[in-house]
Amino acid sequence: MSSGSTEQHDLSRKDSGDRNGQENPPSRIHAELEKGSTTDCQQFEATNQCRHYPKIHMEPQEKSTTNLKQFVIKKLKKSCQCSSTKAKNMIFGFLPVLQWLPKYDLKKNILGDVMSGLIVGILLVPQSIAYSLLAGQEPIYGLYTSFFASFIYFLLGTSRHISVGIFGILCLMIGEVVDRELHKAGYDTAHIDPSLRMVSDGNRSLSQTPDSICNRSCYAIRVGSTVTFMAGVYQVAMGFFQVGFVSVYLSDALLSGFVTGASFTILTSQAKYLLGLSLPRTHGVGSLITTWIHIFRNIRKTNLCDLITSLLCLLVLLPTKELNEHFKSKLKAPIPTELIVVVAATLASHFGRLHEKYNTSVAGHIPTGFMPPQAPDWNLIPSVATDAVAISIIGFAITVSLSEMFAKKHGYTVKANQEMYAIGFCNIIPSFFHCFTTSAALAKTLVKESTGCQTQLSGVVTALVLLLVFLVIAPLFHSLQKCVLGVITIVNLRGALHKFKDLPRMWRVNRIDTVIWFVTMLSSALISTEIGLLIGVCFSMFCVILRTQKPKSSLLGLVGESELFESMSAYKNLQTKPGIKIFRFVAPLYYINKECFKSTLYKKTLNPIYVKAAQKKAAKRKIKKEAVTLSGIPDEVSVQLSPDPLELHAIVIDCSSIQFLDTAGIHTLKEVRSDYEAIGIQVLLAQCNPSVRDSLARGEYCKKEDENLFYSVYEAVAFAEESQNQKGVCIPNGPSLSSDQLNK
Repeated sequence: MSSGSTEQHDLSRKDSGDRNGQENPPSRIHAELEKGSTTDCQQFEATNQCRHYPKIHMEPQEKSTTNLKQFVIKKLKKSCQCSSTKAKNMIFGFLPVLQWLPKYDLKKNILGDVMSGLIVGILLVPQSIAYSLLAGQEPIYGLYTSFFASFIYFLLGTSRHISVGIFGILCLMIGEVVDRELHKAGYDTAHIDPSLRMVSDGNRSLSQTPDSICNRSCYAIRVGSTVTFMAGVYQVAMGFFQVGFVSVYLSDALLSGFVTGASFTILTSQAKYLLGLSLPRTHGVGSLITTWIHIFRNIRKTNLCDLITSLLCLLVLLPTKELNEHFKSKLKAPIPTELIVVVAATLASHFGRLHEKYNTSVAGHIPTGFMPPQAPDWNLIPSVATDAVAISIIGFAITVSLSEMFAKKHGYTVKANQEMYAIGFCNIIPSFFHCFTTSAALAKTLVKESTGCQTQLSGVVTALVLLLVFLVIAPLFHSLQKCVLGVITIVNLRGALHKFKDLPRMWRVNRIDTVIWFVTMLSSALISTEIGLLIGVCFSMFCVILRTQKPKSSLLGLVGESELFESMSAYKNLQTKPGIKIFRFVAPLYYINKECFKSTLYKKTLNPIYVKAAQKKAAKRKIKKEAVTLSGIPDEVSVQLSPDPLELHAIVIDCSSIQFLDTAGIHTLKEVRSDYEAIGIQVLLAQCNPSVRDSLARGEYCKKEDENLFYSVYEAVAFAEESQNQKGVCIPNGPSLSSDQLNK
């Protein structure tokens, strides 16, 4: 500590302008120390000497006075200029694949890309089918969604490692919108007439009903694709207008709590499939509790075949998932347990004729090939536009955060704006091909990274695997029980539910973040996902305001033989200067906390209002005493009322932690200065950043330029001591800060 202090002391002596550890380039800041001549002045100390302390002067940069009209015209000219180079840069920027694919190192990267793409594709097959159920769609639409997302991100994405495709939380949010619109349209979400199922005509799939109108499945994907289209439009718009800053309001604690709360809703929505119950999917406020009430009311109707199948699948999937996680460093590739379970369950259901014998619920016919493109239903946009806002924000926030995380880990950069374009078009284009919303997913991204992924080319391999499935293999899953898909969905929630293990550590690190996590998690689970997200954002912002409304503040003392001042409530053995108090306020000073600033300052130093009132009261009593004495009453009757002179003569406010001031903050500083000056106490401001200095200048806080403003606390203390010495007031030396220390 002493060596660090000595070094800091030496640096400050070399250049007073660097006392805050900041480098001041000569081209930007001119720091000129006035050579104040050292004069002899009368001291009340043994040394009988004092020094004039040099005050730092900095020359501000000249502000440009560009005309707004000229500025706009200049920007428009620059934007509207067209050249071959600019056109090439725009195309290459919008399609990053044109930049990295010609430089692709075949020998170095191809093996890792093929292996990771193949494994992720195999994992996506059962998950795409299972998550289709969660989104209220037919299985084929989940395969379509994962296929288009993988291929489009290969063209537009800048992250080499993230896996973009179907994501459980977004499927849940899509499913809630779909069920609500189905209910409004009059479809029964619990019981579906087999005659309204999709039929296949070769490679061409049609939605048919006896009345040749759109059936439930057709209407469900129409709603899903319309929501997806709107979410994509929002994401592209956010990229175009560069408003990706919206994601900063979704903190890690908030997102983690939201995902965990939504996981409970997903688990609840899949529980009926594990039991083989046909129940309507509840939506709206309190849907989780309502669903469990319906489940327990109908528990006697449980299909034993579905229940036994679910338990067997859980007994296989849970241990193997844990083994994959435990031995992931030793395994070259994770064991595709989900695919094995799906194949085994499909074979058992088909040859055991479980649907015919035990009336188990099965996936049903899955058509092959591509369905004809169809535009979203424009008439549905007013109904789903609001729902798409939350979906789009969650989608791009997770995608951007994952892409930046893995880019930092592997030493390359991603363009957040381009990522918003990529995920936006991963939703807009597929919405014309019967798909629903996609985003990056952490679990599949981790698998992709651990299996040797090198570039975005692995996404093409994944897309080819999915293409093979829905062109050839998909109809073979006709007999697959829905309870198996429900188990797969629930098992994949392990990661989100494991967050409860991190709560003790989170509580130790930051209690406010833990409270935000709990509030968001509980509101997302017990109320609804959209309202829960909104509550989480509002509560998180409220916590930020609360921190600034009643921030930490303290008095400062000098650290040993240095020029550093630290909190006396946090550190021991700090030295103080008699007659000078140094106050630090750790927050911006604005209308919310102005009263807190004043009350705390007055409490920790001296309340000038009380002192002024006492002085007035004492003056009145003194006049009364003099009148009584003149009337002949003895002096012994009177009381000595004249107040002692105040020991405190200067207050230094350390503004290093005050990021900005508003009008109320400036007015508060003026009030504080006026109150203290009324009782003869000087108020000095130290370490104000340029923004605060500019606000003080515009608010006419200083009568003269840089009056009572100092670039360091040490300089302000020295100035206060010298000012008091020049007034001829004795400042005794004791165990506190001495004049010799300040003169070093």
